[in-house]
Amino acid sequence: MLERAIIEQVTEIFRNLEAEYKLSARISQQHSEANQLKEFLTDFATTSSRISLEVEEVEGNTLAFDILKDGKATGITFRGIPNGHEFTSLLLAILNADGKGKNLPDEGIARRVRALRGDIHLTTYISLSCTNCPDVVQTLNIFALLNPNIHHEMVDGALFQDEVNAKGVQAVPSVFTQEKMIHVGRGSLGELLEKLEAIYPSVEESAGGDDTPQKHNFDVVVLGGGPAGASAAIYSARKGLKVAMVAERIGGQVKETVGIENLISIPYTTGSELADNLRTHLTHYPIELFENRRIESTELHGTEKLVKVTGGEIFSAPAVIIATGAGWRRLNVEGEAEYIGRGVAFCPHCDGPFYAGKSVAVVGGGNSGIEAAIDLAGICKHVTVIEFMDSLKADQVLQEKARSLPNVEILTSTQTMKVVGNGERVTALQLKDRNTENERLVELDGVFVQIGLSANSKPFKELEKSRIGEIIIDAHCRTNIAGVYAAGDVSSVPYKQIIIAMGEGAKAALTAFDDRVRGVI
Repeated sequence: MLERAIIEQVTEIFRNLEAEYKLSARISQQHSEANQLKEFLTDFATTSSRISLEVEEVEGNTLAFDILKDGKATGITFRGIPNGHEFTSLLLAILNADGKGKNLPDEGIARRVRALRGDIHLTTYISLSCTNCPDVVQTLNIFALLNPNIHHEMVDGALFQDEVNAKGVQAVPSVFTQEKMIHVGRGSLGELLEKLEAIYPSVEESAGGDDTPQKHNFDVVVLGGGPAGASAAIYSARKGLKVAMVAERIGGQVKETVGIENLISIPYTTGSELADNLRTHLTHYPIELFENRRIESTELHGTEKLVKVTGGEIFSAPAVIIATGAGWRRLNVEGEAEYIGRGVAFCPHCDGPFYAGKSVAVVGGGNSGIEAAIDLAGICKHVTVIEFMDSLKADQVLQEKARSLPNVEILTSTQTMKVVGNGERVTALQLKDRNTENERLVELDGVFVQIGLSANSKPFKELEKSRIGEIIIDAHCRTNIAGVYAAGDVSSVPYKQIIIAMGEGAKAALTAFDDRVRGVI
């Protein structure tokens, strides 16, 4: 089942494995994919003499395997055949178990994972075509490796449709624990950890341990790991300063971009590749990376700026560069939050397959909205584009393509008033014609929200912001507080583009250094 070239590549990757690993499979011959999984695992086991295969034939609809290390359970289970994007999840499960993987958390985050208590069973439903699913699967696999109380199971939803339907899964990845969905869609390690901490107690909390926060002192603290943040950190480090980058993830919003064709000198790259390149460049300098941290509060007045993150750590520096970017903007209408993952989605590439042959709406007439409508038209019965303004904002070539599709309907001057559901899933949208004020109900199965981004500026209460929440900066990236700078999509700089964010990050770093030299900070 695995191509010879892939087997050879994996053999090289596994060349230095130290522990003994067993793939312990439970397979029902009644399952349509039983022989495919056996063949897949047989081929995979040939990639290393350290990997063995054990197959137990069982009754029912079972198609799963566990990973054992030196005869002991790792807490990692794959239900289905981890091909496609999830093949990397299988590779990393073994490499991380062997201590040779990547993206393992630092000790501060690992300590929080190990502190979780309880019998924690996590199940993640995925699609093999989903580009966001592997991040969540790999993160929860790492949690299982770090904490013996945690067991994580990846489930290919396409192979267990009855189960998916029974649980009301309409978007991936969907994470369940205690029979409740606790997460859906893209998610960082820090975000997933916080959700588990909200459900399961930690040993520190139950023991009433020392609550004194850990404090880190630097010359410059860069907040955010996207293009602006990476540029700011690199430029600051090149000045010989002690630099920290505090971010939820390296790459930021860029990681969610499938194709990038306007980064000058690079005709084409992907968001994932660019994020990897940012990380590689950062590691060429003595920059301390603190990933998977969410900013809780700040104290920015005075010569010592303080930034507190979830978990209790505090970062201190005379200069803070804010490059926290932007996140998906929501409709903020009744029913939206309630039905996220049950008919309300944000990623047509990942969640579109769940709506094959069904009727959906795309809210937003910009480039992202029209591109989503065009993609969805290929698999959905009908696509309705809903634009608040009097005309679409997308490029003309995209508009022409969308209008040429027979199953795409475009509504302008239309306001989304409410997401309607039956308690389990979305059933309709309530819309208002802004010209006539008439309201109507449009029956459909799902809605994809594509109305742009909003600045991630909420924690910075001391700073002046625009009407839409962007941090106001001058031409040198200075904010209204000396020693505090902002760059990229979180700031008021016009045009939210990767190349502009990189330039703004460099500008902020150079301004901060100039202020340091002149004694301003």
